[in-house]
Amino acid sequence: MAKFYHPLYFLIICAYNKVKLQYQSPSQVEALEDKHVHSTLSLSLWKRKNIEKQYIEYLKRIKMHWPWVWITLCLLCPTVVYGGKVLVFPVDGSHWVNMKVIIEELHSRGHQVSVVRSSNSWYIKETSPLYTSITLNIDSGFDEDFITEFVTQLMEIQREGKSAWTRFKLEMEQAQKSSEINEKTSKMLELLFENKDLIQSLQDSKYDLVLTDPAIPGGVILAHYLRLPLVFNVRWTSHGEGHFSIAPSPLSYVPMTGTELSDKMSFFERLFNVIIFGFTEYQIAHYVLPSYAGLIEKYLGPEVDYFSLFQAADLWLMRVDFVFEFPRPTMPNVVYMGGFQCKPAKPLPEYLEEFVQSSGEHGVIIMSLGTLIGELPHDLADDIAAAFAKLPQKVIWRYKGDRPATLGNNTLLVDWMPQNDLLGHPKILLFVAHGGTNGVQEAIYHGVPILGLPLIFDQRDNLFRIEVRGAGKIMDIFTMNEDIFFQGIQEVLNEPSYRLNMQRLSRLHRDQPMKPLDTALFWIEFVMRHKGAAHLRTESYRLPWYSYHSVDVILLLVGVVLIILGTFAVLIRCLCSVCLRTKSKSDLKKLK
Repeated sequence: MAKFYHPLYFLIICAYNKVKLQYQSPSQVEALEDKHVHSTLSLSLWKRKNIEKQYIEYLKRIKMHWPWVWITLCLLCPTVVYGGKVLVFPVDGSHWVNMKVIIEELHSRGHQVSVVRSSNSWYIKETSPLYTSITLNIDSGFDEDFITEFVTQLMEIQREGKSAWTRFKLEMEQAQKSSEINEKTSKMLELLFENKDLIQSLQDSKYDLVLTDPAIPGGVILAHYLRLPLVFNVRWTSHGEGHFSIAPSPLSYVPMTGTELSDKMSFFERLFNVIIFGFTEYQIAHYVLPSYAGLIEKYLGPEVDYFSLFQAADLWLMRVDFVFEFPRPTMPNVVYMGGFQCKPAKPLPEYLEEFVQSSGEHGVIIMSLGTLIGELPHDLADDIAAAFAKLPQKVIWRYKGDRPATLGNNTLLVDWMPQNDLLGHPKILLFVAHGGTNGVQEAIYHGVPILGLPLIFDQRDNLFRIEVRGAGKIMDIFTMNEDIFFQGIQEVLNEPSYRLNMQRLSRLHRDQPMKPLDTALFWIEFVMRHKGAAHLRTESYRLPWYSYHSVDVILLLVGVVLIILGTFAVLIRCLCSVCLRTKSKSDLKKLK
């Protein structure tokens, strides 16, 4: 940690001594200089009458200007700045939006930030005033072309209809693409570790910690290789929802991702939850672990377990809170910062403000399907546009595809929109959204109900949590038509409970002792100051599965009980046998 004192502090001290010396006679100054003392007057000098008068005059002048002296001292008092060095290994795409918010705050607090990026990075710019780039001339595999192709394939599968077969195909396609990303990430890390000059540079930089998004485990493995404290900006890991990696997750009331189950489950829902858990474990074992097994063994050692790398993280900054998430067990090193990217609305650009105000008493609807979905199939886009055209409200629709043929005069198409600022505008009545975490959290923050059109990944799960709380409604975008979509809009607009429930969630979210972003930064700096947070980690990740679940203890206790019961059974049998023999002998004697 670097420590700096404000240079003007020393100017105040010098000025004070100068004022003090000007009220002393030349002989006094000379005497003091001979003694090498400039801040204290000797007792004999003060006894002289002329010096007493000068000192009284000096005090009067100081007293006259005392308020200004205090103001100056308050403004220019010793300022201590602690500047840490943070190595960031982000995930590209929409995940970068979250990470950039934290990087901006770290930069504003005087920390030095270095960001590891690939040369074909999609969102992460090489040049930025916020950070220094460490660019790897490697294809990360997670670029715009890959994601566009992936999303298109997923949408085509879902348009086949809702069935068990469609669900299976969807899961397998996601698993296959995930495997491809993991393979490319593994190769990227291997090339990084073989670049001895770069590794030496990273080691010489003396970073205080690694901040990473564990959705792709590159930063996790790099942090352990460099032996640095590790902080997660996390919702998902490479093997599922973050809590399942770190906290106890009883399947009786903790729903698996994609099940659309709440924390209140019937017997058959719990059965379904367990089946999905088993299927997820199968996917992890066959599509995630093989990609990193060789890399970890080569660079971290044969005894290192993949899951333990995640569980050994010092801090988990979770991008959710319990306004949004279902109640569940957690851990001491898990900090919740849901909605940390949300801010009060800023004034809209002039053209948007004019359009919004032109809605009059009817208000405005905004629609965005996120950064990954730029356009929709033409027939689907036409149905959505036709439904919007029937409404008295104005509509702002973020859409990059061809202009729908049925687009009404009340609908404005834009390539980009200030989503947070629009959601905070008092005329916004409804948010038609795909269900990304960022958009859902911003809607909660501003109290705007949601009509959800989930497309891929965790979006349906996010929207389900809003629907369960009565603050939104989910529609199947792949089976709906113009009329169904129009009816859904009318329901959310005209039923007051949706807005009231979302406003209640907004009040709960805002009622916190600290802003989520301030909480996150406090804990990041905490890890810097203390070189980690090992005291917050449980020892669970060091235990084998049978010890974690106390299977060995249970088996021992069951064994002891069985031995005791067996011993009693043998004793009873022996006693019965003795009694029978005694009775037989007695009966024989009577017969004789």
